Amino acid sequence: MNEFKVKEIKKNSFFTKTAFLDQGFIVLTPEMPFSEEVTGILEKWSFDAVYSDGEPQSEYAGSADAVVSTSSSADLSQQIDSDGLEKAEDYYSSLLFYVENIFVKASVSDELDFKTLTEKIKEMVEYIKEDRQGLLMVLSNTGPLPGKNYIATHSIRSAVYSIIVGTYLKFPHHRLIELGVAALVHELGMLKLPSNIYLKERLLSPQEQKAVMTHPILGYSLLKSHGFPLTICLTALEHHERENAGGYPRLLTSEKISEYSKIVAVACSYEALITKRPHKKAKDGYNAMLELLKNDGKQYDDDIVRAFANAISIYPVGLYVLLSNEKKGRVIDVNPENPKRPLVQIFGEFTPDGKNKTAQITDELTIVRPLTKSEIEN
Repeated sequence: MNEFKVKEIKKNSFFTKTAFLDQGFIVLTPEMPFSEEVTGILEKWSFDAVYSDGEPQSEYAGSADAVVSTSSSADLSQQIDSDGLEKAEDYYSSLLFYVENIFVKASVSDELDFKTLTEKIKEMVEYIKEDRQGLLMVLSNTGPLPGKNYIATHSIRSAVYSIIVGTYLKFPHHRLIELGVAALVHELGMLKLPSNIYLKERLLSPQEQKAVMTHPILGYSLLKSHGFPLTICLTALEHHERENAGGYPRLLTSEKISEYSKIVAVACSYEALITKRPHKKAKDGYNAMLELLKNDGKQYDDDIVRAFANAISIYPVGLYVLLSNEKKGRVIDVNPENPKRPLVQIFGEFTPDGKNKTAQITDELTIVRPLTKSEIEN
């Protein structure tokens, strides 16, 4: 590939072929302009060059006819069939039921057992190793339920993302379990607040916001009183701290924030970005990832954000996409042989044996943009 210095690329030009970062990230497809926003992100991350087999041009010249490659290898395609997805849905439902019960007991009768929770997270770590793809697809299909389920669903999602990032960072098994427990219980302090605050579907008043900002301390105290390891207690205390000392409750700077807290902070923030709230719309996974990569104000640890983007992907599993051959589809996994080229299920197309047809993203077949669910249904 040829190297192009960022400062020398004309703004709003179009590459004739996909442009990449040195880490394998797709920066631009031929249909996307090299905008001021893209330049700003690259400068913030200290990237001074991009790489492409194409050339930047002042106008979009169109892309070559795309070739859909249908994978016959189960190891490559990892297609999500109905049976596999149903298994992942059943697992998620049972996990949600378990976590809801744990949280109710912690809230109502102050029951919380570290050993029991650890065994559940061991099971969760093994399931993610076995079927990360299916579980991520279920998370993308299942929004948070109203009322009491919000804290439980948020905690489960944050734990799944954190464990995947820990796996990418090559954490040993015992640390993956510890990280998973920390992520699952990081919001327990919320349950010590009046339920009419954390269950509200509207914006909180200033007084209610101040009350919410006490939940890290409440969570820390609760976990400590039940004998949880300090690393887990600190994650509950510090997951709203920020690298630039702009977080709470202690205004810590980067070097004083624990590693688990840094990971959960990013996972928790990503989950919040892709989830609808009373005061904001949900972002799709691609735009949520771009928001994290901007890292405005340097809120998050750069290494953790980079690991998160690599582990979850710029084009996360479950993302609806428009391809350069004008087909619509959905990201189902990262190609294990080349993580910069995700695998996409093509809607309405099947192989001769009746399986869903998949396409491997290449220089010829690119992702034009994310699609909303309504665009898929039309």
